[in-house]
Amino acid sequence: MTASIVNKTFKSIVAASAALIMAASVAACGPSAATPSDEGSTGSDSSSSSSATARTLDEIKKSGKLKVAVFSDKAPFGYVDKDGNYANLIQGHDNIQDVINSPEPFLSVLIGRYGNRIKEGKFILHGKEYHLACNDGPNHLHGGPTGFHTKVWDATRMSDSAVVLKYTSPYGEEGFTGELTVWVAYTLTDDNEFVIKYQATTNKTTICNLTHHAFFSIQGIANPTPTVDNIICEVNANYYLPIDEYSIPTGEILKVEGTPFDFRTPKPIGQDINADNEQIKNGQGYDHNYVLNKTEEGELSFAARIKDPVSCRTMEVYTTEPGLQMYTGNFLAGISGQFGATFPRRSAVCFEAQKFPDTPNHTYFPSCRLNPGETYTQKTIYKFGIDK
Repeated sequence: MTASIVNKTFKSIVAASAALIMAASVAACGPSAATPSDEGSTGSDSSSSSSATARTLDEIKKSGKLKVAVFSDKAPFGYVDKDGNYANLIQGHDNIQDVINSPEPFLSVLIGRYGNRIKEGKFILHGKEYHLACNDGPNHLHGGPTGFHTKVWDATRMSDSAVVLKYTSPYGEEGFTGELTVWVAYTLTDDNEFVIKYQATTNKTTICNLTHHAFFSIQGIANPTPTVDNIICEVNANYYLPIDEYSIPTGEILKVEGTPFDFRTPKPIGQDINADNEQIKNGQGYDHNYVLNKTEEGELSFAARIKDPVSCRTMEVYTTEPGLQMYTGNFLAGISGQFGATFPRRSAVCFEAQKFPDTPNHTYFPSCRLNPGETYTQKTIYKFGIDK
């Protein structure tokens, strides 16, 4: 596939932008989202900044309309296959009401303050026990029922291929301590990359673990969307975290070797997804955190790769984070999505770059503590391509 074709078609990956901006939560246009450290790196141009007025979630609900910038005239949003055919690769919804009322509240959304689970919604910080909202049985999941995925973010268009979101989470929101100010920059590059950069600061010691929960269907969404069983997957990890029956890490860090969790050599996702294995049963498939292989802490390195053997589409994941949650849509139940598509069980795979689940309750897991004067940072890249 020629570079010119790739560059032209990649603009339509704004499924990544639409699903990942809408996904990101509800983004309201405004002039104040940019953080100074990102203005230069995202190609800021004052003439390209949006002049729209920010709206509250109630105002958006009342109007029933949400305008999302699109960088291509191709529909549906997505990416080409080996024959030049388009398909949408990210599960999502057509309109804001469907997003708000989705049976899957975390369908392709930005997650915070804490991605993944915290056991019983409890953790101790500076000797004080904090109690979070529990929305996954007895546990806290993905920031709680009114986490970042439900918030209206200020959005600033930095260029034709970049947008910065900003949200300030008040003290006590969902039980978290400290006021947390978050910036998230989305950029589409000429190298077919979707780049997400996160920054966060706090006025009081707190915990922070941000991630993105895109449901990737590189086989293309449809009615029904095919399962990911035949998608070839590689994960750059020698170890993973086993979980209990509530999907909370047991505290062990085990080798993937000799288990269904070994994706160091590429194999179909469905090859071992129904194995007679306690961990597979606990997750009802794959819903586990991998300990990524790193030569040094915080380096941007290869994490995972998937390929659809039919369309030859590929996606690679690179991240600075120590962990990668791989989730195979085990709890999808045929919900309706955009363009008349439906999303049955295991019709997508999620790669959520993050700290480890339940990190606040395991002192030897990578720390998620953020102190005043410090800046939380993360960079994750989803790189798309064709591999004939």
